[in-house]
Amino acid sequence: MTTTETQAGVLPAMADVPAHGLRVAVLGVGMMGADHVARLHSRISGAEVVTVSDASAEKAEQVAAGVPRCRVVGDPLAAIADDGVDAVLVATPGQFHEEQVLACIEHGKPVLCEKPLTMDADSSIAVVRAEDAYTARTGRRLVQVGFMRRFDPEYAQLRALVAEGGLGEPLIVHCAHRNAAVPPHFTSEMMVNDSVVHEVDVARFLLDEEIAAVTVLRPRATRHAVAGQSDPLLVLFETTGGRLVDVEVFVSTGVGYEVRTEVVGEDGSAVIGLDAGLLRTSGGAAGPSRSAGIAPDFRVRFGRAYDVELQRWADAARRGGIDGPGAWDGYAAQAVCAAGVEALRTGRRTEVRLEQR
Repeated sequence: MTTTETQAGVLPAMADVPAHGLRVAVLGVGMMGADHVARLHSRISGAEVVTVSDASAEKAEQVAAGVPRCRVVGDPLAAIADDGVDAVLVATPGQFHEEQVLACIEHGKPVLCEKPLTMDADSSIAVVRAEDAYTARTGRRLVQVGFMRRFDPEYAQLRALVAEGGLGEPLIVHCAHRNAAVPPHFTSEMMVNDSVVHEVDVARFLLDEEIAAVTVLRPRATRHAVAGQSDPLLVLFETTGGRLVDVEVFVSTGVGYEVRTEVVGEDGSAVIGLDAGLLRTSGGAAGPSRSAGIAPDFRVRFGRAYDVELQRWADAARRGGIDGPGAWDGYAAQAVCAAGVEALRTGRRTEVRLEQR
């Protein structure tokens, strides 16, 4: 299959569309989950948050208090099984995702799972196979993974430009992923698993092919790095089609949240993330430019992407399916990150091990 096969999801031809709005349970109401509750309540049409669940009952009560008719359910599996819930948004810590997503498949409920799909490639492929078995019975796909950059207008425009051949054959992709600061517990391995994972999905989305190998280089560390950790890192992906993707990940710049992507093709190049829209250079002519601003965090930089992502998910879930990156995309990202962590530890080029579907 191609890497974008799941992008449009699989919607059954005769799916039951609920007459009421999509009734959503949000599991995990930390920073990301609470943000999604507010988004679903105030900016997403056709959906309502009816249930929240969190390990902190106090936090769950606080979030639920801001949404009319929303109730707190302590057990997330009970929230998934509730007949009054049509779809589920999983924003719990990653170690709980496998059990919760599998429960959504068991109950036939569309689920938007924030990354990671699960904590490792083996459990992620188990989710893929469980959903495949469900799809074979019903014709429906249920699992969408929260790679929100696919819904960002600039990334969507860049993907369309590459797909239509506007740059000729893409040859190289340059990426930068920078944060102002990270918590003291943020390790170099987390730079791969929590930060570079987005560039993994971006590379697969833009190039429509898998990543075959990963190399990680450790430049001189900034004095602002977490003690004992390498920051920045340079990560190199080799794709199955012979293209190269380099990623500079630098998580303690002290400046802001910067995410840039440039595709270099046979007939030109295009770059996004400069606060100037897509800038394209072709045949000696460059598009307009202006001074770049830097977003303070990811919620500002990708706020519009989150809005589009949740609206499209809610619309698809009301029809019984998904509209975005699926379980295979979540698994592929975990497999590449596993190779990335191994490359970080050994200093050697590491091939990605992808299971056959």
